[in-house]
Amino acid sequence: MTKNSIIENKRVLVTGGAGFIGSNLVDRLLEQNNTVICLDNFATGKRENLAQALKHSEFTLIEGDIRNYEDCQKAAEGCDYVLHQAALGSVPRSITDPMTSTDVNIGGFVKMLHAAKEANVKRFVYAASSSTYGDQPDLPKVEHKIGNALSPYAITKYVDELFAKNFSDIYGMETIGLRYFNVFGRRQDPNGAYAAVIPKFVSALIKHESPQINGDGSYSRDFTYIENVIQANQLAAITPTKSIVEKRIQYDAGHCEESTTKLTSSSTSLSEVFNVAFGERTSLNELAEFLKDNLAKFDPAITDVKFKYGEKRQGDVPHSLASIEKANSLLGYQPEYSVKKGLEEACEWYWENLN
Repeated sequence: MTKNSIIENKRVLVTGGAGFIGSNLVDRLLEQNNTVICLDNFATGKRENLAQALKHSEFTLIEGDIRNYEDCQKAAEGCDYVLHQAALGSVPRSITDPMTSTDVNIGGFVKMLHAAKEANVKRFVYAASSSTYGDQPDLPKVEHKIGNALSPYAITKYVDELFAKNFSDIYGMETIGLRYFNVFGRRQDPNGAYAAVIPKFVSALIKHESPQINGDGSYSRDFTYIENVIQANQLAAITPTKSIVEKRIQYDAGHCEESTTKLTSSSTSLSEVFNVAFGERTSLNELAEFLKDNLAKFDPAITDVKFKYGEKRQGDVPHSLASIEKANSLLGYQPEYSVKKGLEEACEWYWENLN
């Protein structure tokens, strides 16, 4: 990334900063001479993810909960930007316990959004989700076309987008949502009932155990390496409002005939949502082979480990593929890591840290 596309010399709040994505953002921001505040309740985040940050003089950890407004106020005070990553993830978990997912993902989101407004932050960038597309059948997914939600989790993430837009319209806040597509990479937890597929597969393969694929392996995803997500968050935070608005007008003219949001060059509010992905589809069967090939470099016996197949998982969509044209056009987002390149780095990290 170029110097004018990174956050530097700012005060930045990363909520959920002890999590997989959040901790990677924290470390990168500290490398770029920022003062970084982390708000986390360690429900899913890990202290070891902050081991490097805790040694840094410009890092502050606030152990608190986004459902507690006072914690949100304390964390947002004096910040230039908020990168809101805190959430209770997982489609299956939301189906098992929709109340807690709603409490955290909507209730906590609104408290954090309001605290950011009161603190006069320059921009509120938040983790949205590709689950918002639901049963919308078109591929690739484009931001202005969504379907019916297939899980409570998907509903919570879409409601967040509505609140962000509402705060922009009413209070003049600048908000940008990033619809993440199957993010993977270093520090993603392989343990627990709701672990993501890549670390779960890797952990099993290293142990010479047979990972289970839900369904027949034909389901596909737009797997997105963590470095691409770091790039997108920084661009979302610092790209000038005027530039986004002007490019959005041009983008709408060619792509969004159905869009109900009409902007003019004099528009002052900003509320956008962008897909964050690589823009390439990989089936679970293909993923399994990529992982075996990469891990076999360290342990040739992994080549012989077989995958097993189980029932399809409730709430899963068959295929997911993002159009990243809007993010490219408005933010200059250009993901540098394909799934293959990202898996090479991720597998090396897992081999060093899971053995």
